[in-house]
Amino acid sequence: MPLVMLGSGVKKHIVKISGKDKVRRFLESLGFVEGAEVSIVSEMSGDMIVNVKDSRVAINKELARCIIV
Repeated sequence: MPLVMLGSGVKKHIVKISGKDKVRRFLESLGFVEGAEVSIVSEMSGDMIVNVKDSRVAINKELARCIIV
């Protein structure tokens, strides 16, 4: 399921990163790689704060749809 469907505080492992090469490389540079543990810290007005690899990253829901958990 896409990351946007994950509830706040629930930890899951990334199964796949979908989307165009440019989007996948950008997400990988932020730490979103297959096998990494990810959880949603908070959501507000179309943006999400996500915990990945002991870092908090802000992404929009369009990018979060590319992250499959």
